[in-house]
Amino acid sequence: MALDATTITETGRPAAPATGGMTLQRFARRRSTIAFLMALPLIAVIAGLVAWPAGYAIYLSTLNRRMTSFIGLGNFEILLDSETFRMVIWQSCIFAITAVVLKALLGFWLAHMLHHIPTKGQRVWRGMLLLPWVVPPALSTLGWWWMFDPSYSSLNWLLTAMGGPSIPWLGEPGWARASVIIVNVWAGTPFFMIMYLAALKSVPDQLYEAAAIDGATGWQGLRFVTLPMMRNIISITVLFSLIVTFANYDIVRVLTNGGPRDLTHVFASYAFQVGVLSGNIPRGAAVSLFMFPLLATVAFFMLRGVNQRNREMA
Repeated sequence: MALDATTITETGRPAAPATGGMTLQRFARRRSTIAFLMALPLIAVIAGLVAWPAGYAIYLSTLNRRMTSFIGLGNFEILLDSETFRMVIWQSCIFAITAVVLKALLGFWLAHMLHHIPTKGQRVWRGMLLLPWVVPPALSTLGWWWMFDPSYSSLNWLLTAMGGPSIPWLGEPGWARASVIIVNVWAGTPFFMIMYLAALKSVPDQLYEAAAIDGATGWQGLRFVTLPMMRNIISITVLFSLIVTFANYDIVRVLTNGGPRDLTHVFASYAFQVGVLSGNIPRGAAVSLFMFPLLATVAFFMLRGVNQRNREMA
């Protein structure tokens, strides 16, 4: 005799059909729907402030100078044929990579030093070291411009007082590039410091105690305990800083304005010069979009590494 879908209990009464799974599925679907509706304002803001301007910039980059006809990738071909733009690519990469590496190293050193200071002293030092990051970049860069000024340079006054020669900080290409990097490192190092300090606080002390019992030195503890535990934070911080540094505009604009002889331009400042000052909006949009594939490639590989490490730890 065939049995129906209902289950007979010990009391002889048929049990209720198992509807718990369907109820949970409906609840999950309902929660996801509510979450999506609650996230709609944020999605709208992102679409309005990021997606739409990016799409419009892509559209502009395919137009001619008068924005009357479609020329496809013509603006990109013209830029790649320009020696000045090829130099801008080279300078932007040198500027971003050098500045990010220096900020990462200095930020880690400062975070490691602060981590071993008592809590009361940490508050004072954290506040002082965060000042360069808190001050508006244009204002702080103007102060650096006064220090680099050839006539009233306080840095050159110190060098001369110590018997050294004065340096043309903003007059020669090499020193001008170094000046831009110095200001960017000074302003961005506190961000690395505070991120790395938070990561150091999250490393369990038991790991260091176990390493010390095994006879590990301070350097070995840093290499085999601290750095592996901070790899994800280091990757995310470097990626974020790399994107912001590539898009840096105010420091170059205030400090050198791309000079001397356009030898300190980066993508953002050159896009402003070509698109706004020269009146070629489509080509300026092409300049600003040129760094997108570079940053997208770097972000893809770095985020993939973060995801792989998360799976290994799970």
